Amino acid sequence: MLWVLLLLLLFPFLLYIAAPQIRKMLSSGVCTSTVQLPGKVAVVTGANTGIGKETAKELAGRGARVYLACRDVQKAELVAREIQMMTGNQQVLVRKLDLADTKSIRAFAKRFLEEEKHLHILINNAGVMMCPYSKTADGFEMHIGVNHLGHFLLTHLLLEKLKESAPSRVVNVSSLAHHLGRIHFHNLQGEKFYHSGLAYCHSKLANILFTQELARRLKASGSGVTVYSVHPGTVSSELVRHSALMRWIWWLFSFLIKTPHQGAQTSLYCALTEGLEVLSGNHFSDCQVAWVSAQARNETVARRLWDVSCDLLGIPVD
Repeated sequence: MLWVLLLLLLFPFLLYIAAPQIRKMLSSGVCTSTVQLPGKVAVVTGANTGIGKETAKELAGRGARVYLACRDVQKAELVAREIQMMTGNQQVLVRKLDLADTKSIRAFAKRFLEEEKHLHILINNAGVMMCPYSKTADGFEMHIGVNHLGHFLLTHLLLEKLKESAPSRVVNVSSLAHHLGRIHFHNLQGEKFYHSGLAYCHSKLANILFTQELARRLKASGSGVTVYSVHPGTVSSELVRHSALMRWIWWLFSFLIKTPHQGAQTSLYCALTEGLEVLSGNHFSDCQVAWVSAQARNETVARRLWDVSCDLLGIPVD
């Protein structure tokens, strides 16, 4: 009995000692690409914090012209200056992008297309998680509106530029949480029933279905644009700001959670690694192809979601 009590008392200490090795085991994927990006142009959404900031910093460090596409412009300007100082690359630009407002998305795309002749890398990184029920400026449920429809529209508006700049890549940040997601076409906006946690899962499933359908269409047209979805891992970020419970869990297990730098590795791997074109449409975790749910492999649902998304956004269905 005494030894059991002693073990219980020692367990937190032993776990703390083992934490570095556990964290290393949980974040084994590292982007080892040495590709440099002078003359290349990249857009990273949600780049003023967390994974997006780390992704933008690495791309800038490799010489790319990087656009931080963010809702909070003031915060993004501070981050841009930080990245410029750290990398010596002055081509780090901030542009307003509110993914909860299609007018903002269209305005961002219009200005970008007027400013730039090329776009080589699009990282659809921004997102919301476990929000209380609310709607975007266009009446979409916040999770599906920001995480899926916002990036769907942004990618659509920039797609011709990506094609003109080929070879080019699109990376959609999804989540392991997609395994709990379902696409309920009769309740896409959460008006019949709503759960903030499941709404996030549904939107992350939509990210993967969008990736697969976009990859299928791009491959069929021989565009030279490839697309990947990624699970960054459980990362210390502002994504859990809407949930007190998740913030507490993140704090409790903070010694096991990935840093934003570690969380950015798979996005960078898919954006930079040479020879990855044959794997377009795949889902990645820890810098390797990862298994997805049966729902995420449903081509019929992917095509229907594409058509429904186009209809909601006023995009002609082809």
